[in-house]
Amino acid sequence: MKDITHVAVVGGGTMGNGIAHVFAQNGFTVHLAETSRELPDKAVQTIGKNLSRMVAKEKITDDEKAGTLDRITTYTDLKAAVENVDLVIEAVPEIFELKKKIFQQIDDAAPDHTVLATNTSSISITRLAAVTKRPEKCIGMHFFNPVPVMKLVEVINGFETEENITDKIVTLADKLGKVAVPASDSPGFISNRVLMPMINEAIFCVYEGVADAESVDKVMKLGMAHPMGPLRLADFIGLDVCLDILNVLYEGFKDPKYRPCPLLVKMVDAGKLGDKTGKGFFNYTSK
Repeated sequence: MKDITHVAVVGGGTMGNGIAHVFAQNGFTVHLAETSRELPDKAVQTIGKNLSRMVAKEKITDDEKAGTLDRITTYTDLKAAVENVDLVIEAVPEIFELKKKIFQQIDDAAPDHTVLATNTSSISITRLAAVTKRPEKCIGMHFFNPVPVMKLVEVINGFETEENITDKIVTLADKLGKVAVPASDSPGFISNRVLMPMINEAIFCVYEGVADAESVDKVMKLGMAHPMGPLRLADFIGLDVCLDILNVLYEGFKDPKYRPCPLLVKMVDAGKLGDKTGKGFFNYTSK
């Protein structure tokens, strides 16, 4: 089986640029694809700033920073970005129809040996794989934000994912300095199946007047040794993303315990999405 040396990342947002950063820093040739010229350029600028912070902390050298950036090439043509790579990682927003469209385009353009991975945090790998002609080579690689810092990668097997593909991706994660945790395809996988109900219950505490957001987070930090309270974490993730994931869980299991709190729905409708908008359960400066 061909070794993975060339990787395409589709989507240059928070997760996509972090994934591109980690692969390039570890010696992989990276093709970063976006829909317009300014988006991949912005992604590379973000990677450069993050690498500069690492230089300032003496975690890498200036030469290593330059080498990392040299290994990243940006594209606005998806076909050109994926036609000579060994692995494609899709990192577009958590919308099934969008991911489906991207997966079909990648499948048509990528070489037969290429593994197709998605960074989805909750959408079914099996369902995405089914729109391709290579479901046995489709897999989930769920990285965590911020990607250069967080060690975990959930490796999610679809219904038809071949065992050797899983083994290859687990080995790949190790080369990136990550810890891979394999799991079978199920709504929310492991991380969000456990995390999102906790966040949702914390929101219900505020909604039902049990306590304010600051008090809920204080209990979880001081009493449960969580480094970040669930409501602060929800703001960091994005309340719209939390709602999307809870809807996937609710629709996937048809279990009322995953029903999104009405307060979360109202906040998303009002555009109060957390860090990205400056206001969620807490207020933030523009910085």
